[in-house]
Amino acid sequence: MFDFDTGTQMLILFGILLVIRVPVAFSLGLSSLFAMWQMGFGLDLVGDLLASGITKFSLLAIPFFILAGILMGTAGMADRMIRFFRVLMGSLPGGMGLVGVVVSLFWGAVSGSGPASVAAIGPMVIRGMEEDGYPKAFAAAMVCTGAALSIVIPPSIGLVIYGVIAEVSIGDLFIAAILPGVVMGALMLAALPFVRVQRAANKSSKLAELAPMPYGEFAFPKRVWLSFRDAIWGLMTPVVILGGIYTGIFTPTEAAVVAVVYALFVGFFVYRSLTISTLFDALTDAAASSAVVMLVVTFASLFGWVVTVDDVVGRYSEGLLALSDSQWTIMLVMAVILLIAGMFMDAVTIMFISLPIFLPVVRALEWDPVWFGVFLMINLAIGLFTPPVGINLFVAANVAKLSLEKIAVAAVPFLITSTLGLAIIALWPELTTYLLVWMK
Repeated sequence: MFDFDTGTQMLILFGILLVIRVPVAFSLGLSSLFAMWQMGFGLDLVGDLLASGITKFSLLAIPFFILAGILMGTAGMADRMIRFFRVLMGSLPGGMGLVGVVVSLFWGAVSGSGPASVAAIGPMVIRGMEEDGYPKAFAAAMVCTGAALSIVIPPSIGLVIYGVIAEVSIGDLFIAAILPGVVMGALMLAALPFVRVQRAANKSSKLAELAPMPYGEFAFPKRVWLSFRDAIWGLMTPVVILGGIYTGIFTPTEAAVVAVVYALFVGFFVYRSLTISTLFDALTDAAASSAVVMLVVTFASLFGWVVTVDDVVGRYSEGLLALSDSQWTIMLVMAVILLIAGMFMDAVTIMFISLPIFLPVVRALEWDPVWFGVFLMINLAIGLFTPPVGINLFVAANVAKLSLEKIAVAAVPFLITSTLGLAIIALWPELTTYLLVWMK
């Protein structure tokens, strides 16, 4: 008979509940309640613990960034950005692949959410790449990968949650993630030449939707200017949000509110594409998306409390440190755990379960917690497009009307380049801290 401690029993129960397809939030809650009952705690404590876990000012950034991303998509910023980059790069061979990567990076700095990015930019990018000769499955896989970088490129919801858990400056995390995000995007570009692009003799007129009239009737410089003029409000979004944070004008949480106000202003008064009806739909979608995330955060905080009280943190972190005297071995073990977990769970859940165990190890080994946060996000980003539960794959399959298996196979080149990017960040932590040192 195995003699498992309460914390281990809770982890096993959590795994069983996931296997039988109980929603993640309720799996966390039920396994936590079971452990509290085993340890003799009264359930009257649960309400206070749930409230204390969710009432943190920094967490307000999550629903506001989600709302801002939805409003910007509804207002047409994504469409105009795609059109601009399409005009700028459309004459290059396979230019729509370049457009897809660049737009993914830009939109990551707008939405902060991988699935939301797939839904916002996916239809136009996939259609454009297909018209440009790319296989449809590869186009969908590229969108999955690019959108996954949304949790790396600031303002990232994942970095907000990491900052709250690890008690690290969210502003520092945002600055540190910029160069690694650019490196990951550049590595995505490196995968494009390995795909055979079938250049059509006569491109479909549908491409006109990506660079619509009157752009087409002007010379190239005029087309670039007109499309840039249309897209300038979307292109300025990262400047407004991140510039305000880095210059100290507002905090990351306040930046989320500013992003919502900015999106409302552009949608109602500049593009005039928002109406009361579309605003209501955006608020409804944002509320539903935020509720899912915040419900996981709430029950994960209860789960984390039990892990701490039962000293699961101490036992597992000591076991991790005892694996090897080599920091590289421990880092590799962490990366493998995170990558495997990312195949089955969402990023928020993984953070709340793993960080209480990993952070004491990070401190014991004197690793930079800011660097580790970026390293963690890249691991979790890879999980977003890795089967069987890579959520970006499901969204892209729905957008592209393809099977998840076809998109997963097409994503292999991006999986390879992303793993290479992870290795670069692990081996070269100065890439993460360079901007922080330079700005200070």
